[in-house]
Amino acid sequence: MKKLIVFAFLLVMALGLPVETTAENDAPAYAKWGNIAVTETIKKYPYADVVDYLHIGREEKGDGIAVEKFKLWLRHDKKEFGVFVNVEFEINTNQFKSISFQETDR
Repeated sequence: MKKLIVFAFLLVMALGLPVETTAENDAPAYAKWGNIAVTETIKKYPYADVVDYLHIGREEKGDGIAVEKFKLWLRHDKKEFGVFVNVEFEINTNQFKSISFQETDR
C-alpha cells in the first residue's frame, strides 16, 4: 500500500510540474532515477512514509558519469526528516552505478 501511495504521489508531481522530457515518452528525463531513489529509500527506511519528493537536478561528474540528485521528506510517527539521495549512472548506457543517502533535519 505504501508503494502505491508513493507511486501516485510521484505521478501527480510529474504531471503538475514543468520538466524536461524525453522524446520517447512524456515522462521526465530523470523519472527512472527518481523511481530508484524512492524505492531504495523505502527499503532503507521501511518504518517511515515518504511524504514529499523533489528533483534537485543533474550533475555531470566527467568520464561519462552523472548524478541525479533528489530530496525526499520522510515521516515516522511525529518525527519528520529529509534524505538527500544521489543516484549515479553511466550517461551513454543509462546503467545504474551507485546510490547514496544523507539525512538532514531541513
